[in-house]
Amino acid sequence: MIEIVRGEHDTGPPFLQNLKHDVLASIVVFLVAVPLSLGVAFAAGAPLLSGLISAVVGGLVASVFGGSPLQVSGPSAALTVVLADTIATHGWPVTCAITVAAGLLQILFGLTRAARAALAVSPAIVHGLLAGIGVTLVLGQLHVVLGGTAQGSALANVLALPARIAAHHDQAVLIGVVTLAVLLAWPRLPKAVRRVPGPLAAVALATGLSVAAGLTLPRVDLPAGLPALHVVPRLPDGGWGGFAAAALTIALIAGLESLLSAVSVDKLRGGPRTDLDRELVGQGAANVAAGALGGFPVTGVIVRSMTNYEAGARTRLSAILHCAWILAACLLLTGVLRLIPLAALAALLVYVGTKLVNLNGLKEVRRHGDLPVYAVTLLGAVAVNLLTGVAAGILLALALMLRRMIFSGIHVERDGERHRVVIEGALTFLSVPRLTRVLAEVPPDAEVTLELLVDYLDHAAFDCLRGWQQAHAGPVTVDEIGHPWFERGRSGAPTVRRSVAARVVPRWLAPWSQWQAEHVVLPAQRSASSLLCRGASEFQRRTAPLLRDTWSGLAHGQQPHTLFITCGDARIVPNLITTSGPGDLFTVRNIGNLVPPPDGEDSSVGAAIEYAVGVLGVAEIVVCGHSGCGAMKALLGQAPDGLDQLGSWLRHGEATLRRRGREAPLLLDGERPAAEADQLALQNVVQQLETLRGYPVVAAALARGGLRLTGMYFDVGAAQVSLLDNAARGFVPAGALEH
Repeated sequence: MIEIVRGEHDTGPPFLQNLKHDVLASIVVFLVAVPLSLGVAFAAGAPLLSGLISAVVGGLVASVFGGSPLQVSGPSAALTVVLADTIATHGWPVTCAITVAAGLLQILFGLTRAARAALAVSPAIVHGLLAGIGVTLVLGQLHVVLGGTAQGSALANVLALPARIAAHHDQAVLIGVVTLAVLLAWPRLPKAVRRVPGPLAAVALATGLSVAAGLTLPRVDLPAGLPALHVVPRLPDGGWGGFAAAALTIALIAGLESLLSAVSVDKLRGGPRTDLDRELVGQGAANVAAGALGGFPVTGVIVRSMTNYEAGARTRLSAILHCAWILAACLLLTGVLRLIPLAALAALLVYVGTKLVNLNGLKEVRRHGDLPVYAVTLLGAVAVNLLTGVAAGILLALALMLRRMIFSGIHVERDGERHRVVIEGALTFLSVPRLTRVLAEVPPDAEVTLELLVDYLDHAAFDCLRGWQQAHAGPVTVDEIGHPWFERGRSGAPTVRRSVAARVVPRWLAPWSQWQAEHVVLPAQRSASSLLCRGASEFQRRTAPLLRDTWSGLAHGQQPHTLFITCGDARIVPNLITTSGPGDLFTVRNIGNLVPPPDGEDSSVGAAIEYAVGVLGVAEIVVCGHSGCGAMKALLGQAPDGLDQLGSWLRHGEATLRRRGREAPLLLDGERPAAEADQLALQNVVQQLETLRGYPVVAAALARGGLRLTGMYFDVGAAQVSLLDNAARGFVPAGALEH
């Protein structure tokens, strides 16, 4: 790609650092812009001078007032066909007025913030458009490099290319080959040499060679000077409908290309994104100025903008300076510019065009499954024009989006004599033919489970499922995972919009008994053993495949980061409230999350502590209490009668009672809990942390800084996790201590 000269030992003030890059980039863009401006004006049948007026006036206004700092504006090939028809219909003076009107419309679009719609353009369309421009450039300019002239379309260029290659080649080929050779070799030269932009060096060397060798070949043809501006826009005598239609068409085409160009540059450069609304206002002001002075409509041009970026531009000064160079060249350097061979500029455009086909961008598009959109955009841009390519890409992208949104996976799983029809995704009328075909594969008398994991179910799909369920001879159980779309429809209150669908807790989070009670499992089947068996089956079918790789990595050993000591209460799910998974927590559960003293008779908890800290090397020990703890109530005298073992175990909580008597109450989020048992639960967490410090293995790890002790409290009713904060003299919400 064109040499990027940025960041190499920059010194001095930022303005001076940027200035040298902007000056060099502006010269490169200037070399590209002059022939393009003249060529576009000639192809549209406009006065040749109009291309230069637009490049200078329109480019300057857009650069100053636009929202994209690296965007370069000027006459664009995308408007050639539209402008040719407009000029033929209305004449050049009226076309200038149409350009002014189009600019005013663009300003209106920008002020109403309509430009934001450009952000919805798929990256595949942007990359495809860039590639299409690159291919079109290469196909056309190859003819010039080979000593001929470009044809009127990309297809014509392709058809004429074999004959051009086989034809006799003259001096133009030599200049084109030299230019391309310099461009290809330049990135491999020493840094000191590469401080001169490659395109500038290539064109200068090719021009010098052609002059020194006395070669006779086509060169840049410029007017002798910049004459007085006397073209004044003129309103039409009639046909205002055609006038308005042309203005709207030019405004839309020019605005779309400008915004796509800005978005394309944004995807390559870092830093803040373009203010697209401001860019559209700037482009409108540029067209008002250009049209008022007898100029050609301008847009943000992708080729020039990309050239500007690749040449190392840092700020909008580069685009402003390129306008100054064009004006100076027209006034002062006409003789020098006339020495540049067209073959050298054509070779430069061939080089730029090949780099616009970004292979890395193509790989990314392919990974995201948008290769068809890229291909359609590219083919449309090359075979017809840029706007056709963009329109085709947008239509295909919308079609693919619709297909993905309405996708539904439907298949049958067989388990002996039972059949399970699994339906996933959005189930709409478009899925009914496939749904009917799959359901027809189920034997008429088979026992069937319809497993619905859908995020939308429309009327047609519901009728299909209900009709099949009623017609099927065997038993049919409907098992809905997620929002009950089918059940709501059957009850006469169907859900018609996704936005009002209830948020349902996934099965692996919600209590199995809770969601199963809400489904069609028969009450007789709801024994504890059947619940666990069905739960294990659900895990094996749905969860295990998702976590198999995780468990495979844990098969030969564990490396937990935390020893988690908590109560055996069924409402406490350690991995759930800590958002952890297999292999993360080494968990010890007992009545009241108690830690016996290290010299006591109960060695089970002590053994777990020694193994977790001394062998596994956990970095943290968490003691987690909770609200409504039965052990705390028992310590306060509310223990059930006849539970001798419980009473024996709760003697380890006596230290907590003593702490309660001598210490000030602990606060929970700045307040004392209302329940006395909950107040005791907070003290209990702190006491167990103190007991932990008495274990030799814990004390040694704390001394060397390899262990952290954390107090945690879970408010069951509020689903709130709080952490011990000594500075706050109590427990605060976990988010307040997050770091």
